[in-house]
Amino acid sequence: MSAAVKLAPARSRQALLVEPRRLELREIAAPRPGPGELLLEVRCALSCGTDVKAFRRGHPLWPMPTPLGHEFAGVVAETGPGVTEFKPGDEIMAAPTAPCGKCFYCGRGQENLCADAVGRMVLGAYADLLLLPAHIVAQNTFRKPPGLPFEEAALLEPLSCVLHAQALAHPEPRETAVIIGAGAFGLLHLLALRAAGLRTVAVIGRGAERLKWARECGADPVLDDRADDAAAAVARLNGGYGPDLAIECTGQVDGWASALARVRRGGRVVLFGGCAPGTSLALDTRRMHYDNLTLLAPFHYRPRDVRAAYELLASRRLNPAALINARRPLAQLSEVFAMLERGEALKCAVVP
Repeated sequence: MSAAVKLAPARSRQALLVEPRRLELREIAAPRPGPGELLLEVRCALSCGTDVKAFRRGHPLWPMPTPLGHEFAGVVAETGPGVTEFKPGDEIMAAPTAPCGKCFYCGRGQENLCADAVGRMVLGAYADLLLLPAHIVAQNTFRKPPGLPFEEAALLEPLSCVLHAQALAHPEPRETAVIIGAGAFGLLHLLALRAAGLRTVAVIGRGAERLKWARECGADPVLDDRADDAAAAVARLNGGYGPDLAIECTGQVDGWASALARVRRGGRVVLFGGCAPGTSLALDTRRMHYDNLTLLAPFHYRPRDVRAAYELLASRRLNPAALINARRPLAQLSEVFAMLERGEALKCAVVP
């Protein structure tokens, strides 16, 4: 007798942001996968700073009511016609976007700038079930290695952004780096630099809790941005020359200025955190020219970055245990956002 096939559920819970600061957990009919698509049973969705910003004031690309959640991993519940790489029961991890592969930017190897890269982003991982469209299944979906926890597999998307930035910056093990900002992305940069072999990675941040988390993630030294000697401590790095690489992760103009001020002559600055629309930055053109600085402003990721993130997670060299420091069920999603706003967690694993 053949084994019974587990059918996908007919109903699913789905979290929707109805208006700023108002979430509703609704029961909806389970989506059915079309050609090339997968229906995923979500096992973990991670909180993200973009979700928190959208919760506070909405998002220009996500008209409300909008589903939230785009960092996820789970189990295939159902496959659509034509899917041959995956089958029900497969444990998978995926990025929520993929490029078209045909436009001007894709032809230049800049798939991160493709209109499809964010224009067809999958949202709605704060749910029991999530539908993955065919272009994502074909490009940015992977089988989860058996020993990799679902919550670590769900880091695929943010790690892809980090590795895209670091691929442009070319960090080397002999170098010294400083990270401006001790939030989740700053510390994910820290973990990736450590995995790349850098021994001296300083983190500058604010708040006793965040500085503690930076230490737990392996930053050395950890510096309070508000301390009188913080600038001098950074200047002493690298034998007194200052850091080779500065990575800005606050998304604030003063953070951008701080990164530019702290890097050594001939160094590279990664302006990773996106600032608010309409802001601008004054540059010391003499320092830019005569100190031979390189400025990089990476955005999003490319398929090669997703593959690199997958391989790093699969290797178990990232060691992200300290980064995911809270866990809550889907029914407590409102408390998750309250907790994140209070600064009580870096990333929270939401488990349906």
